[in-house]
Amino acid sequence: MTEGWDHPSPFTLSLAPAAEDIDGLDHTNNAVYVRWCGQAGWAHSEALGLGLADYRSLDRAMAIRDAHYDYLLPSFEGEALVLGTWLTASDGRLTMQRRFQLRRAGDGVTLMRGRWTLICIEISSGKPRRMPPEFLAVYEAAIVRENTP
Repeated sequence: MTEGWDHPSPFTLSLAPAAEDIDGLDHTNNAVYVRWCGQAGWAHSEALGLGLADYRSLDRAMAIRDAHYDYLLPSFEGEALVLGTWLTASDGRLTMQRRFQLRRAGDGVTLMRGRWTLICIEISSGKPRRMPPEFLAVYEAAIVRENTP
């Protein structure tokens, strides 16, 4: 499933809704998609070489300032899904943008799109701070310039 992604070369997680992910409408609860995006964002950061231990040692973190999700179609218990994510923008100082796209594995149909604006904070104070050189070296190299939704 290489075609149909909003951006090239997504970092992906394969997922399937479990029984506890299903809500009263018999489809995956939207909050589960939010949780999955969090998991994908961390997994991508770790794959790039920056994990929680690095954040703590640098006393810096990329925190979600704004999150937006477009829920396009439902998913159901046991359905094979693939969640792709990319870093799509950075000001090189304080902020970055991360995008998400959730697709059904069987036919590639997009079920959800998400967008986060991230801000670099000092963990010890919670205040915005410039991204350290380690963040810039790793995250700037991973930026995929936006070309679609």
